[in-house]
Amino acid sequence: MTYTRCTFFALLLCLLPVAAMGSAIESLKTFIQEAQTVRATFSQTLLDKHARTLQESSGTMLFERPDKFRWTYEKPYEQLIVGDGAKVWFYDQDLDQVTVRQLDLAIGSSPAALLAGNIDIEANFELVEIGRNDQIEWLEATPKTNESVFEKIQLGFSLEGALEIMTLRDNFGQTTLLIFSNLDKNPELPADLFKFTPPDDADVISD
Repeated sequence: MTYTRCTFFALLLCLLPVAAMGSAIESLKTFIQEAQTVRATFSQTLLDKHARTLQESSGTMLFERPDKFRWTYEKPYEQLIVGDGAKVWFYDQDLDQVTVRQLDLAIGSSPAALLAGNIDIEANFELVEIGRNDQIEWLEATPKTNESVFEKIQLGFSLEGALEIMTLRDNFGQTTLLIFSNLDKNPELPADLFKFTPPDDADVISD
């Protein structure tokens, strides 16, 4: 799997609705406290360091706290990423290849850690309010560890406290833009959505 297709899993937990009014940081903290499950659709654009489009994709995401998620790419290619609470499974249907990693090694100090687990956000990220722009309130989260693949993460919330936009700048100068829609907080989600069994004929790689 390529860098752009593999590392994007780290974004998986970044399309989630937040329910509180107020600052972006307070909206984020309220989400951590209140959102147990999430369902959403997303569009994703990957930009190079000159802001030129490298790739566009879209799909759906499901999330259950703590550390369970199902991220499905539907366009332009089919790919599935499942976190079962212990491991993360990357299934590339085009290549018929599965990569599996331990959850703690796969997530690290990433957007997954920022939003998915029952954690103290500020133990892992420096959070800074960066103001309002076009009815969106923004915060910036900078990982405290050098092991993260991202230099900085910016989250944009509506004035009602819903996460609408997220940008991630990686260590290669690329930026990923996520726009979220159809956000549904605390839906009932079947437990088997967060389980994955590799197809019999798939090539399975363990990191």
